[in-house]
Amino acid sequence: MLGPLGVLVTLNGCASPGAPSLILFGAYFPGWILCGVAGIAAAIVARIAMVMSGLSDALPLQLFVCVALGLLVAIAAWLFWFGQ
Repeated sequence: MLGPLGVLVTLNGCASPGAPSLILFGAYFPGWILCGVAGIAAAIVARIAMVMSGLSDALPLQLFVCVALGLLVAIAAWLFWFGQ
C-alpha cells in the first residue's frame, strides 16, 4: 500500500507546468481530453458512414476498424495541436 508520501509522489504529474491545456469557457481542460473526444467523434462518424454505405455487411472486425480510426485521429489531433 502507498502511504501518504507515496500518494503525494504519484500526484506530482498533475501539477507539471508543461502539461498542455486549453482554456474553454473559462476553465482549463487537458489537451488529451479534447484529442480523445475528437477520436471518439471520428470513430462514431466512421461507423455511421460504414452503415450508410453498406460496407458494414462486408467488413469483418468493424469494432477494430473504428477504434483504429479513432486512435489515428486522436494522435493526429495531438500532434497537430501540441506536437513539436
